Amino acid sequence: MNKNDLIAAVAESTELPRTKASEVVDAVFEHITRALRASGEVRLVGFGTFATAKRKGGLGRNPRTGAEIRIADCTAVRFKPGKALKDAVQ
Repeated sequence: MNKNDLIAAVAESTELPRTKASEVVDAVFEHITRALRASGEVRLVGFGTFATAKRKGGLGRNPRTGAEIRIADCTAVRFKPGKALKDAVQ
């Protein structure tokens, strides 16, 4: 499923026009992004938790040339599924 499929599914299940469903999906994504940027965690009970985690940098290697390159520290987003989601998928 991609974003367009999700928008179509939301529009169908809520009986909203596709443009409104698109706005709703975009708003949800935007608010999750803002919350992760601000507090580093979004908990959706029954679905899962989005959280940020620091990743250490290090040395890597360019596969073409074999030259070492420095990989900078970064912040990554992690997702931990909730019990209800795990049970639904199994």
